[in-house]
Amino acid sequence: MNWDSIEKIAHDVSSGKVTAESLVERSLGAIEETKEYNAILAVSKIRALERAREIDQKVKNGENIGKLAGVPFIAKDNFLTFDTTTTASSHMLENFHAPYQATAIERLEAAGAIMVAKSNLDSFAHGSSTENSAFGPTLNPLDKSKVPGGSSGGSAAAVALKIAPFALGTDTGGSIRLPASFCGVVGYKPTYGLVSRYGVVAMASSTDVIGPITTSVEDAAVVLDVMSGKDRFDGTTIDRDLDIYDGKPFSLKGKKIGLLKEYLSSGIDEGVKKVVLDTVEKIKAQGAEIVEVSIPSISLSLACYYVLVPAEVSSNLSRYDGQRYGLSDTTAKNLDESFEKSRAAGFEAENKRRIMIGTYVLSSGYYDAYYKKAQIVRTKLINEFNTVFEKVDYLIGPTAPMTAFEIGKNVDDQLQMYLADIMTVSANLVGIPSISIPAGNANSMPVGLQLMAPQKSDRNLLALAAAIEKEIE
Repeated sequence: MNWDSIEKIAHDVSSGKVTAESLVERSLGAIEETKEYNAILAVSKIRALERAREIDQKVKNGENIGKLAGVPFIAKDNFLTFDTTTTASSHMLENFHAPYQATAIERLEAAGAIMVAKSNLDSFAHGSSTENSAFGPTLNPLDKSKVPGGSSGGSAAAVALKIAPFALGTDTGGSIRLPASFCGVVGYKPTYGLVSRYGVVAMASSTDVIGPITTSVEDAAVVLDVMSGKDRFDGTTIDRDLDIYDGKPFSLKGKKIGLLKEYLSSGIDEGVKKVVLDTVEKIKAQGAEIVEVSIPSISLSLACYYVLVPAEVSSNLSRYDGQRYGLSDTTAKNLDESFEKSRAAGFEAENKRRIMIGTYVLSSGYYDAYYKKAQIVRTKLINEFNTVFEKVDYLIGPTAPMTAFEIGKNVDDQLQMYLADIMTVSANLVGIPSISIPAGNANSMPVGLQLMAPQKSDRNLLALAAAIEKEIE
C-alpha cells in the first residue's frame, strides 16, 4: 500500500485523524515483510514507538508538533543515531554506538519525524551497487536478480518497498541519484553545503552531500526544507533560501533547458536514451526551450573524481586505526601490527582499493602528476558549467547510462562498476544541485531523468522537477 504524501501524513497526525504510533507500527511491519531484500540493517523499535506515543500525547494536549509530525523515515547507516549502531556497513564500526546524533537527524526529529530503522549501503559509501556491504547486498525491489544502485541502495530500496515515506542518503558522486534511478524513485542531491554533514561518517569531504529519497518531488522538497540551512558544527554549510522549498510545479513555458550532448553520445543504452528523448519532447510541448549544449571537460569528470575522491577517502579513513574506537585487533604484538590487523579485518576490498589509490596520488612524486592536475580539471569543469548556465537555466540528461544491472555482473570489473557514475559525478565536483526523477522504463526496469541547476538554485530546480514529473505522469 502506498503512503500518502508527507504533508498529508503530518496533517492527519496533527489533526488526530491517525496516530503516529499506528504509522510506526505500519513501517515496522513492512520491515518484517521485506527482510529478503536486505534493505534494513538495524531497527529502532523501542525509541520509535516511544517517540510516536509522545507525539500522540502532544496532539491530545493540543500542542504543535511540527512540519513532519509522526512521519516515519529511514536513515542510511552512515548517519549517527541514538538507539541503533552506526556501522557504515563495515566490520570496522560493526558495534559502534554513537554518543550524539547527526544534525540532519536532529532537525527532522525536532519537526516531528520518527526514525524507525537504518538502511544498508556500500561499506563507507564506497560503491555504486550496494554489493560492497559487509552485511550482504541489497536486492532491487523490482527484480531481485539486480542491484538497487549505490551507495544509498538500502535507502532507495526501502522507499520503493514502501517501508517508509522517505529515507536519507548521502551523495558523493551519485550515491542518491543512481539508486533512485535504478529503483524508480526520486533522489535529490542539494547544493554542496545546504545540508549539514555533521554527524555523518565522512567519505570525501569536498563532495559529500546529504539529501532525501522519496516517491515524489514535493516530498523531497518538504524534507529538504526541514534539514537545510547553516549549522555551527559544520563550517561548510551555507544559508538556505528565504522562501520555503515546497516542490510545487511552475510553468515550463519559456524555461531554457540545456540537453547535454556528452550524455547522449556513445555508451548509453538505447532504451535509456529513448526514454530521455521522449521526455524532452513532452517538455518541449509545454513551451520549454530545449537547447543542445556541450561541456567538453565533462568527459574527464569521472577520471578527475577517481583521483580526488580516493585522496580524501585515504585521509578520512586514517582515523580508523584500531586504537580509539571501532574494531581493534587484540592479538597484535605492537602498534604497527595493531594498525595492520585492525584495518585488514575492518575494511572491505573496495575500501582498501580506494585507500591505496588515494595514498598513491597524494604521495611524493605523484602529487603534481595526479592530485594537482585533477584539481585543475575540476576548476576547468566549474568554469565550463558556469559558462553553460549563462546560456540556459537548467541542464537535462539521463541519470545513468544504463538501467539496473545484475548482481555480481560488475564485481570483478571495477571500470564497468565505476562507469555507472559517469553521468552523476560532475554535479558533485562543481557543487551544484541535481535530482533524479523516474521517467519511464527500459529493459523492464526504471530509467532516471537527471536535472541540474546552478548553485543555490535548489528551490527552482525542485519546481522544474515537479513540473516535469507532472508531464511524465
